[in-house]
Amino acid sequence: MLRFLLRRLALALVTLVLMSVLVFALTAVIPTDVARNVLGNLASPAEVATLRHHLGLDQPVYLQYWAWVKKLAHGDLGTSLASQEPVGNLLFPAMKNSLKLAAMAFVIVVPLSILGGTLAALRRGRLLDRFITVTGLSLTAMPEFVTSIVLIVTFGIWKHWLPISATTPDDYSFRTLLTYLLLPSLALVAVLFGYIARITRAGVIEALEADYTRTARLKGVRGRTVLVRHVLRNALLPTIAVVATQTGYLIGGLVVIEVMFNYDGIGKHIKEAAYNNDITLLQGGVLIVGVVYLTATLIADLLYSLLNPRIRQGGAS
Repeated sequence: MLRFLLRRLALALVTLVLMSVLVFALTAVIPTDVARNVLGNLASPAEVATLRHHLGLDQPVYLQYWAWVKKLAHGDLGTSLASQEPVGNLLFPAMKNSLKLAAMAFVIVVPLSILGGTLAALRRGRLLDRFITVTGLSLTAMPEFVTSIVLIVTFGIWKHWLPISATTPDDYSFRTLLTYLLLPSLALVAVLFGYIARITRAGVIEALEADYTRTARLKGVRGRTVLVRHVLRNALLPTIAVVATQTGYLIGGLVVIEVMFNYDGIGKHIKEAAYNNDITLLQGGVLIVGVVYLTATLIADLLYSLLNPRIRQGGAS
């Protein structure tokens, strides 16, 4: 287990380095003059040149990257070019808000998707199976902004059951927070339900047809015990990996939903940074999302190895 863990950590470190190179390279090739955007069109060429030198933009790209990495190593994400505030002061509170929204969506979508996929597998080929499959695929294919609009119009404007904005009042309670985050959480659930449910369905069907399931039934084991101990225990292994991947999406895919529901999360800050050509803020936001995604995948690998020793033994060899 220790060799497997060290191997995965080494791979995660290499992935993190490559991700930082990719993030910096993509922002470096944006066709815009950062210094000119900061100072405006009325600034003189001398003032623009001075700011470019101050920001290190007149240096080769590899030196700019190395300076950026050294700051990251000390926990410094730089300063926002638009607001002149430290990027960490802007993104970390926003990340906390995004994690709240992602956690609520996670708590709803994971058990709901596993239940839906299991029921569809147990009723394979019947009306319930077709209903769950078609509904899940339809929701997954629907863009986030369409789902958000439908939820806002239906539950916010027409029924007046839930607030259409996710921005909570200053003196909010936990119950108030849940009320304000329910609509955007449902928008995320709609996107993720179909994919997780289909993977669960496929895993349950495969486990139901496996030899160990037939053997348990021939021994007279109760149906519920077979389902819990034999079917779900093996069927949910691929679902864990899928859930971890979608957990990364819960953070990285929040841009549209946070904008639609006026929520102060990291996705909204990434959108504003791209709109304002705030390269420093954009780099920090994308990097943080990538780190969260990488962490979720690493945790999934560890859980998968604990539940399936063959994966751990194969990965350590």
